[in-house]
Amino acid sequence: MSTHIWIVIGALAGMGTGLWNQPTLMEAAAVVATVFIRLLKLVSIPLIFFSLLSTLTGMGSVKTAKRLGGLVFRYTLLTTLIAAGIALALFLAIDPVGEPLLLQGDSVQQHGNYQQHLMQVVPGNFLTPFVQGNVVSVLLLAALLSFAVLGLQQQRRQRLHTLFADLFAAIMEITALVLRLLPLAVWAFVAEFCVQISGQTIGNLALYLLCVLAANLLQATVVLPLLLVSKGFSPRHTFRCMLPALTVAFFAKSSSAALPVAMRSAQERLKLPQQVTQFSFPLCTTINMNACAAFILITVLFVSMHHGIVYAPWELAALVVVATVAAIGNAGVPMGCYLLSTAILASLNIPLHLMGVILPFYALIDMLESAINVWSDACVSCAVSADLQTAAADSAA
Repeated sequence: MSTHIWIVIGALAGMGTGLWNQPTLMEAAAVVATVFIRLLKLVSIPLIFFSLLSTLTGMGSVKTAKRLGGLVFRYTLLTTLIAAGIALALFLAIDPVGEPLLLQGDSVQQHGNYQQHLMQVVPGNFLTPFVQGNVVSVLLLAALLSFAVLGLQQQRRQRLHTLFADLFAAIMEITALVLRLLPLAVWAFVAEFCVQISGQTIGNLALYLLCVLAANLLQATVVLPLLLVSKGFSPRHTFRCMLPALTVAFFAKSSSAALPVAMRSAQERLKLPQQVTQFSFPLCTTINMNACAAFILITVLFVSMHHGIVYAPWELAALVVVATVAAIGNAGVPMGCYLLSTAILASLNIPLHLMGVILPFYALIDMLESAINVWSDACVSCAVSADLQTAAADSAA
């Protein structure tokens, strides 16, 4: 049976265990949940660090990235920020938390602790962010080191990129081993959750899922089509041309898996220049994760606020930036957004039990997000192609 079937079985078994509330089984569930959370914390910070490093150092030299890379990165950053902003607006409007439920009250964090994390963005030494689990500082170090590597000679740059990519692949292998425990972890999380369950909690979870789906659909059906229209492309025609790639991404739950089909569809069906498709799509597959930014922001807010954290307006704005940078550094692999959200929450010492409850629903969310990410890749590539054509026409004139 597939992993998702085992996850559903684990969730059903967890419901039965939680409703029975047998002491020995509940103690076993607590042990499994604790071990799984520790394993997630083990891989979380290295995953973020090497993911961003391998992505940015693979862009080539700074000179090479100035033209095509600069255009791709500009539209990627713009659309990802908009996606995170829409997610924040919907979260505040729908308010899926309502009255915060202080789940696992002995582990509740206070407002000042989160503020302290943001105030320590610039660390005193290189190892401090990894020891303290400060995600923002880790992202900063990864960005600084990446840009430093891009300024080196090509031979050194290539060696370092290969090293970072290999280390990231090794971390992903460890993560894959951890994820094999998902069905068992879901059983433990759902069992513990059922002991605390209430009608309000179920309603809040439904509103959370509504926030995630609405944010993704608004990005896919409103924001990205507007970008296409502004560049002279027909959203309907572009969608029809990219439909094979979107279908592969949806069922494979991976934008990376859909890359060959996406490039061929853009070049042969959408008629984008080969120069653009061969550069833009591979780069977009690694850095253009609109749907991931929305999921990260909504999930981190939902889980953390359920544990008593209250955010000031400037902290919400900072979280939009964190979600954007984390999404750009995310790998286009199944469950990438879920792992990044878990990493951010774990770094803030927030209990991850709600993440276990969200997990059974994430299979469908992951399918939708992968398709939207590929759709965003196509829209960004169209915008880049239009800008290059405009620049060429201006030069000719």
